[in-house]
Amino acid sequence: MGDIDVMVREVGLRDGLQLVKDFFPTADKLAWIEAEAAAGVREIEVTSLVPPRLAPQFVDAEEVARRALAIPGLTVTALIPNLKGAERGFALGVHKMNFVMSVSRTHNLKNVRREREVSLADLKRIVEARNALAAAKRPLIAGGLSTALGCSYEGRVPVEDVRRYAAAYAAIGVDEVMVADTVGYGDPAQVRAVFKAVLAEVGRIPVGAHFHDTRGTGLANVAAALDCGVRAFDATLAGLGGCPYAPGASGNVVMDDLVFMLDSMGLRTGVDLEKLLAVRRILERNLAGTELHGALARAGLPRNYVPAAARA
Repeated sequence: MGDIDVMVREVGLRDGLQLVKDFFPTADKLAWIEAEAAAGVREIEVTSLVPPRLAPQFVDAEEVARRALAIPGLTVTALIPNLKGAERGFALGVHKMNFVMSVSRTHNLKNVRREREVSLADLKRIVEARNALAAAKRPLIAGGLSTALGCSYEGRVPVEDVRRYAAAYAAIGVDEVMVADTVGYGDPAQVRAVFKAVLAEVGRIPVGAHFHDTRGTGLANVAAALDCGVRAFDATLAGLGGCPYAPGASGNVVMDDLVFMLDSMGLRTGVDLEKLLAVRRILERNLAGTELHGALARAGLPRNYVPAAARA
């Protein structure tokens, strides 16, 4: 990754806003994206390409994606639920598309209303359609494994199930595997077991992590994944987020706290912490009724703090 050690990826525009009832103005979504990119965040999941009738928050998906694609140096990603969503992504020219399937059968049925094997068949069609495009127009495809560390309906998810579906993703031809603790069920020991199994299974395919902080284990789980060699993490500014089909699930790992922890450990993210904290103002003026999380935002940077990049 060149001048950075760890890639932090903002997913708040999608995961963070999907449960917000009031429409977040398009202009302020774009201001959020532009400000985070200016702060040094290099990859942002800017929207979800689901039918607008199912998720009115993303009725502006095309406009948001197109405007984000004009920001130099930013990798623009979008969530896709199926082949139809992927076709929208192809037309827009997003750089990466995130396909999600739950390792838990019950969660997959509730979230996308189909069996896991049907989801895999759809992913195979998506990859084939992507491969049929001209080389310059092919987006990366990341395969997300939701509920990989536990499910609100089924409880603990067997490591073997996660390994098996990661192997299926690799065989289909994804460019990345994203292991997600959708409901904040996991603990560091479990994280090590799951990620070691997935990394051993998929070989050279990059593996990223998507943690929620439902029970306060989010950053501890990041540290455990780092120990396994993972170097790409999803997070949301101010810890927004949650899953509509995961009762009790709260937000993602707080982006600002994540960047601070990594930076404190001497791991370069390329993100300017003070600029990142300033982006929270956009959320504050639009989400008056939504709880915003973040220990760093409350306490501020330590006295005489020296960023990792300056210590290198």
